[in-house]
Amino acid sequence: MLDQVRFAFQPLVNLNTGGVVAMEVLARPASGHVYDLLRDAAEDDRLAETDVELAVRALAAAGEHETLLPLHLNVLADTASLGVVAFEPLRAAVADQGRSLREITLDIGGVFAHLPRNRLLDGLAELREAGFRLSWDGVGEVDCPLNLLAEVAPDLVKIDRFLVGGLPHDPARTALIEALLHFTQRTHAGLVAKGVEAEHQLASLRRLGVHLVQGSLLAPAARRPVERVSIATPVVEATDTGLIRAPVVMAGPRVTEFLQPAVALPVSATAEAVRKVLADRPTVTGVVLVDPEDRPLWTIDRNRFLLAVTGPYGHALHAKRGAERLADRPRAVGSAATAMELLDAVARSEPDRRYDDVVVVDDAGRCLGVVRISDIVRGVAELKVEEAAALNPLTRLPGSDAINRDVHRRIAAGEVFAACWLDVDGFKRVNDGAGFAAGDDLIRSIGRSLTDAAAPLRSVFVGHVGGDDFLVVADLDDLVPFATAVLDVPRSVDDIAVSLSLATLVCAPGSVADHREVSRLLAPLKHQAKALRGSSWVLGRPGSPRVDVLRGAPTGTHARQSARASRPVGGVA
Repeated sequence: MLDQVRFAFQPLVNLNTGGVVAMEVLARPASGHVYDLLRDAAEDDRLAETDVELAVRALAAAGEHETLLPLHLNVLADTASLGVVAFEPLRAAVADQGRSLREITLDIGGVFAHLPRNRLLDGLAELREAGFRLSWDGVGEVDCPLNLLAEVAPDLVKIDRFLVGGLPHDPARTALIEALLHFTQRTHAGLVAKGVEAEHQLASLRRLGVHLVQGSLLAPAARRPVERVSIATPVVEATDTGLIRAPVVMAGPRVTEFLQPAVALPVSATAEAVRKVLADRPTVTGVVLVDPEDRPLWTIDRNRFLLAVTGPYGHALHAKRGAERLADRPRAVGSAATAMELLDAVARSEPDRRYDDVVVVDDAGRCLGVVRISDIVRGVAELKVEEAAALNPLTRLPGSDAINRDVHRRIAAGEVFAACWLDVDGFKRVNDGAGFAAGDDLIRSIGRSLTDAAAPLRSVFVGHVGGDDFLVVADLDDLVPFATAVLDVPRSVDDIAVSLSLATLVCAPGSVADHREVSRLLAPLKHQAKALRGSSWVLGRPGSPRVDVLRGAPTGTHARQSARASRPVGGVA
């Protein structure tokens, strides 16, 4: 029956680069579904053997097409729970093809609930220790306990087409994708969206921050591997104005968001072996020479290598000799590095290697793939364009989206921070009395004052959310110097005295969930600050009714209530 099974190939595409980063090999029986075949095997007590044999045949099918891309092979959780012994036939087949186990990702799926927990965890740990990468498949459809997902910490999480199908208008499914994106960012895993079939889904995923996708819109499963796809048209033309972008945990995109599969050869490879790879694959920009542990020892740049071997006597001189003679020491970065950090390092490198591929390595120094400098430059340029478009045109300060991302970053990192809302008291009176132009000048002046006060303070992030409203996020150490520098400045417009109101919420780890909660808790503090005379400052904390009046003159009954709550500025902690 297995002889009647054929295989189809569906690529995993990186939306940031447009490149195919891996190929999933899908079993296609002559009739019925692969799960029917596995069910029959289970009745014959041959489930694990059949499951692994399907993976071996999938690997062989990929070998027939000589694809160099990393492969995704589907296996059941039952089989994975048996550990590395059950996968010996697959390990042998991988070795026979001259591949590394790091190039093989096992997409773990099926039913989890009935499996003994410790047996499954032990089996997965053995497979990872052997060198396989692990992917949690079908999240959103399979019965995957979340605590099990957290314990396994897979290399990839694949969300099912059911979740993707709800984009962009189903808030519950969108929230689940945002939560999974946050989980994978914190655990340094990748998030893959499967079943992308419509342009609006693709655009929504990109706006959420999901950059690894599969689906018939990009490339349906086919009998031959497709190693290049076109995504420019659907991404550019599709629009989705109502979707909120998920928070980015790190400052700027990580280099792994631009990762391409590395063409890796053993360090003993000859120059002729490298020349053949480059001749057969014109899109390959370089080759990485690795040791038996997949650690990069040398990198070969396509252009410099071909100039050497195709010149006069080049082939005769180099073909049978080691390729490392024409190689350079690798430029490598860790998987946690950001795109901006990489560009900064590249700018300081030798001019003739400035555009060489950069190798990305894991914590053990093993090659995860490469990034192309052109992809990084384009990605950062797009990011800067988006940031520029989001700046307030009056003050050129970032808007609410940037502030929200900074708040989410601090929450995710478990930091103690202060979120502040500042506005002008009686701003309408300034506009009505001195004119709109004078009001605009005042807003610009306050924006410059906030920027100047933040400049010497490492942690302060200032944004302008519109009108006379500004938002500030800062560490507690920088809070008092910043507030003092801003509130101590006397201001007036055409003899109209101008005062400011500052409301601050001190957020401890776990006290707030997101920027929406921060905004909701700041609103009543702002009202209390504006009830005071002169430039004012009030401070509160989530979950506490106490409000400290740090600056400003209370009046009437409010004065008697505030006197009991107030304390000196030096008490902020």
